[in-house]
Amino acid sequence: MQPRLYSIEVAAELCGVGRSTAFEEIRLGRLRTVRIGRRRLVPLQYIDDYVALLMRESDADD
Repeated sequence: MQPRLYSIEVAAELCGVGRSTAFEEIRLGRLRTVRIGRRRLVPLQYIDDYVALLMRESDADD
């Protein structure tokens, strides 16, 4: 069974970006997160949404 929530470090790895880039994208509101207590986690759906955003931006550049 695949996890539904990922740490920011794992989410960054899944997206193919570095940890600091992931935190910057979160700060900009491009990669969304949820909070559980003091932890900030990235749901799988938000990772998919972020990848889709990157693909739309790439298509717009062409």
